[in-house]
Amino acid sequence: MKKNKISKNWVNKQRTDIYVRKSKIEGYRARSAYKLIEIDEKFKIFKGGICVVDIGAAPGSWSQYASKIVKSGKIISIDLKDMEEIRNTIQIKGDFTKKDIQNLIKSYLNKEADIVMSDMAVNTTGIKNIDSIQTGELCKEAMIFSKEVISEKGIFISKIFMGSTFNEIVALGKKIFKEVKVFKPKSSRKDSKESFIICKNLR
Repeated sequence: MKKNKISKNWVNKQRTDIYVRKSKIEGYRARSAYKLIEIDEKFKIFKGGICVVDIGAAPGSWSQYASKIVKSGKIISIDLKDMEEIRNTIQIKGDFTKKDIQNLIKSYLNKEADIVMSDMAVNTTGIKNIDSIQTGELCKEAMIFSKEVISEKGIFISKIFMGSTFNEIVALGKKIFKEVKVFKPKSSRKDSKESFIICKNLR
């Protein structure tokens, strides 16, 4: 019964959500595109010719936005799920947390990545603290991986949930990068605990 109520609420939210409607009009696969667009507008991240690694990419709206700007650059998109093709992207289906998938990503990089971005999140249990901890672990894994592949002036962007692991993730960011900011886009739902961590310039 509770599950039905949750899914009914979700359907109602989707119907009335301005960003869901906007994504259909503008051809993005998910409303999450607008979170990345806001991050880019604020922090001036994307430009032509750069190399981007998009972790937890499905259904592909972040890669869609990146491909519009990067053009002659390279985008490597990774997810557990299949994705429809996106122009100018290399798609990898697999579990990012596995070493062989991380090695496969590295094999496609002919230079250091300029941006590593992650919108990874676990399938939510509804228990906010558990969801926050598990998604936090994914964020840390992506951040540690970014250190191995990113250029000196590179940028790391990741979803982060407010919760018990928040301070730990920010501290790790400061250990690896010189600049660390946390930002909650307007397109992030008000009742959502998510924010995004933006890290620049490797130490």
